[in-house]
Amino acid sequence: MELCTPLMSPPSLPLSIKLHWLANAIDASAFRCVLIVVVVYMCNKAVNGGYVKYNTGSGVVEGKLNVHLVAHSHDDVGWLKTVDQYYIGSNNSIQAACIENVLDSVVESLVRDPNRKFVFAEMAFFQRWWLTQSVEMQERVRKLVEAGQLEFVNGSWCMHDEATCHYIDMIDQTTLGHRAIKEQFNKAPRAGWQIDPFGHSAVQAYLLGAELGFDSVHFARINYEDREKRKRDKSLEVIWRGSRTLGSSSQIFANAFPVHYGPPPGFRFEINGDFIPVQDNPFLFDSNVEKRVNDFVNAAITQANVTRTNHIMWTMGGDFEYQYAESWFKEMDKLIHYVNKDGRVSALYSTPSIYTDAKNAANQSWPLKTDDYFLYADEPNSYWTGFFTSRPNLKRYVRMLSGYYLAVQQLEFLVGKRSTGPNTFSLGDALGIAQHHDAVTGTAKQHTTNDYAKRLSIGASEAEVVVGAALSCLTTGKSGEQCKYQALTFSQSLVVVAYNPLGWSRTEIVRIPVNDATLAVQDSLGNSLEVQFISMENVTINLRNFYTKAYLGLSSKQAPKYWLIFQVSVPPLGWNTYFISRSGARRGKNKHAFVSVMDSTQNETIEIGPGNLKMSFSVASGQLNRMYNSKTGVDVPIQQSCLWYKSSPEVPGSGAYIFRPREFIPSILSGSVRLKVFRGPLVDEIHQQFNSWIYQVTRLYRDKEHAEVEFTIGPIPTKDGIGKEVNTRMTTNMTTDKVFYTDSNGRDFIKRVRDYRSDWSLSVNEPVAGNYYPFLVFFPLNLGIFTSDKKYEFSVLVDRATGGASIKDGEIELMLHRRILSDDYKGLEEALDETVCINGNSTCEGITIWYTFHFRIVRGNYFMSINQVGEGARWRRKTGQEVYSPLVLAFTHEKLGKWTASHLTKASTMDLNYSLPLNVALITLQELDDGSVLVRLAHLYEHNRSYNQIDNVVAYLSKNNLVCIHFFHVVGVVRRLKSQSTPTLTKVEPKKMFTGKMVCIYHVFGPMEIRTFLLKF
Repeated sequence: MELCTPLMSPPSLPLSIKLHWLANAIDASAFRCVLIVVVVYMCNKAVNGGYVKYNTGSGVVEGKLNVHLVAHSHDDVGWLKTVDQYYIGSNNSIQAACIENVLDSVVESLVRDPNRKFVFAEMAFFQRWWLTQSVEMQERVRKLVEAGQLEFVNGSWCMHDEATCHYIDMIDQTTLGHRAIKEQFNKAPRAGWQIDPFGHSAVQAYLLGAELGFDSVHFARINYEDREKRKRDKSLEVIWRGSRTLGSSSQIFANAFPVHYGPPPGFRFEINGDFIPVQDNPFLFDSNVEKRVNDFVNAAITQANVTRTNHIMWTMGGDFEYQYAESWFKEMDKLIHYVNKDGRVSALYSTPSIYTDAKNAANQSWPLKTDDYFLYADEPNSYWTGFFTSRPNLKRYVRMLSGYYLAVQQLEFLVGKRSTGPNTFSLGDALGIAQHHDAVTGTAKQHTTNDYAKRLSIGASEAEVVVGAALSCLTTGKSGEQCKYQALTFSQSLVVVAYNPLGWSRTEIVRIPVNDATLAVQDSLGNSLEVQFISMENVTINLRNFYTKAYLGLSSKQAPKYWLIFQVSVPPLGWNTYFISRSGARRGKNKHAFVSVMDSTQNETIEIGPGNLKMSFSVASGQLNRMYNSKTGVDVPIQQSCLWYKSSPEVPGSGAYIFRPREFIPSILSGSVRLKVFRGPLVDEIHQQFNSWIYQVTRLYRDKEHAEVEFTIGPIPTKDGIGKEVNTRMTTNMTTDKVFYTDSNGRDFIKRVRDYRSDWSLSVNEPVAGNYYPFLVFFPLNLGIFTSDKKYEFSVLVDRATGGASIKDGEIELMLHRRILSDDYKGLEEALDETVCINGNSTCEGITIWYTFHFRIVRGNYFMSINQVGEGARWRRKTGQEVYSPLVLAFTHEKLGKWTASHLTKASTMDLNYSLPLNVALITLQELDDGSVLVRLAHLYEHNRSYNQIDNVVAYLSKNNLVCIHFFHVVGVVRRLKSQSTPTLTKVEPKKMFTGKMVCIYHVFGPMEIRTFLLKF
């Protein structure tokens, strides 16, 4: 047998080169011997060296640059697709994304290696996934969470927006997510993860950060000029002290990413992505371990050059990524293994919690930040300030249901939460989803926006059943409902039950659409009330008919003709009952008011106001020219005008996100405005028709210290091919030195200076859009914006999130509506051009600012007040509460005498001798599934901003179920209703409702403090 002669080849050559060398070095007769050698060699390699065990268990290494790899998937709770489409992976013609695959895949990958880690934020998605898992899978996930492999960051129902969300909504949706984490894993998130919202608020830092127990917050979107300066100064990471009042006790470590929330270029490993994998297989060509390690080290050093300490974070993920998680984890395994083997830097699987611990351990000093991260611009001429106003109807719907949700939770608690049937969860879930940074912002596609509204409507419908049953139960009635759309009609007498969700008594004007102007109203004692009728204007009738047809498919058979107006007084956390009937035999007792209507006058001015506050209008121009208060002595010249900015045709131009006007000087409606005046004992109204699509009503109430302005805008005309962004502007003679104040999520006020940023030298390339700030619309705080000089404070509160500015001294302008005909190229790929259609889409028009909820016609409202310096805070706080939490009305048919004989017509769930002080609000009273009660209280005033209030207030919580608060007093209590555990909600003993032994918990509230208590019995 012929023996094979050994051939010597350079041992350092790769196998492929060895084979090539061999093929040229031997003759054909000897080649079969070479093949035998090669086969044996390869088999030996496969057995002994083909498998590589990657060492991924490294931790922080002292003295080296540590690269913390944080694996994550950013999963929008609706945007280009709906929340359910994103979860299940449908409608992929728009975007290939499936969160169910992400979670399935990530869990499988984490189980394969105990060193791997992953963070997840959006609990609305996680709960959808969790509830469909087997017991075995749930136990497997619990072990991953316990081991720190799967960490929840934020832990909220969604990643809420920080410009257009109210702080109560932010708290509620965070509570929803955290409660799920606590119940399923007995864990609480440690890190805030707000990586995608378009700017970041001070309230997020302290209230939804430090006060929540987080030790860090991480985010991506800050102004491009701010980012570049921070990179130069190594100040991307700071200590963020968001509250001037709470100071250092509420500060938090804040980490702004150096680029975005994805990995450095070349390290995005999504399946089918355009990346270079680490090729370490010795049997394959193109081995690149050394190159990829060098790429990693170079990228790490680049980031380290803009970061303090020897710890940097790489955010390893992006939008809807990890649908095949192993493609990411395989590459990270290799990088960690080979980078650490190289030794120049250290790489490790990490989480925001691990990263923050390492930062704290470094004993580094950090810059201090004391304001917020608005306004956001990602490039020149690209201010993300349009979304402050985009889709104003959705914004209003969210705000209305937010206040409604607060009241419904109270009522659900008072009668006992049902174990089956309608409850408040659907509304809470829909509101939680609606706080997402592409939902209430108005930056989702139209079909997704429709889905948000649908969810809210379903939740509201279920909540209405709860309200009707609760008020029926509390008054021992048999029926109760809330009228939503049409005029109220009745045969003999209509019972109106008004519930007050605030912790103090209130007196309000109620407006109800009716067909009959011969009605009388009596209170629960049978006393006739003063009433006023105002004819319903054609613009209201036409809009009601159009939207009833568009949304319900119904034709209005009997449109209302009048507004019935009367005044109600309701005790704190209680109700009062009123009776509406035809005048008939009681006509002599009816205090029906006669209304005068004037279309013209011989005087130069028209003055309105049945109380202390007066406003005067020029007859010639039809415009406001003066506002004064005989009680406070305030007297200020003021003009109000309607205007619009033409959207810029340049790229980027205005869109759902961006506000960029074509010119810096807006188009102002000029010419005489026709006036119509309605006068009465309760309210004066002046109606102004600015043009065919802008209609305005200004109201002054007898017992209010502010003006209410109701506006109807739309359809905005676009036949000229130009998008328009419609504003109102109030101009005074006040000298304000470029300074104005806007609220932070309806909580603190932030000082703004026109054309100025405290953290960097601002390039003023957009003097209008670059000075627009977000402000909210209700609740404890500035529902808006104010400015002041040395004498007066001029404040404006709004009824929904919107954008506003002070472009000139003494001026405040609000953007009320916008219709844009082009996209702004920020990802939506759809113009902000909402339309409403009827008759099978044969009749369509641009959407009008308008919403119907229960019986109320909701257009848009804002509220103006001028006060002496130092007195505006009282009005802003109190009125803000009233706007956020309106009375809840329910109706039924019954005669007064029969009703009062068998029902509790007026009651408070607090001791009638007391109420909450005006600087403390009850913002949550909710019964949980386990029977415990969640009580949340908020001090409303900032330090040294209280009006006639000292800073601290003593609060007592009753162990018998309800908050008992008074200024240094103990007040009455409410125990659980006996009906709570009974199957029928109507079996109540009303005269025994308000008894029970007082057992109190003592707490002293400081300014701006919010505290949550969980009461168990």
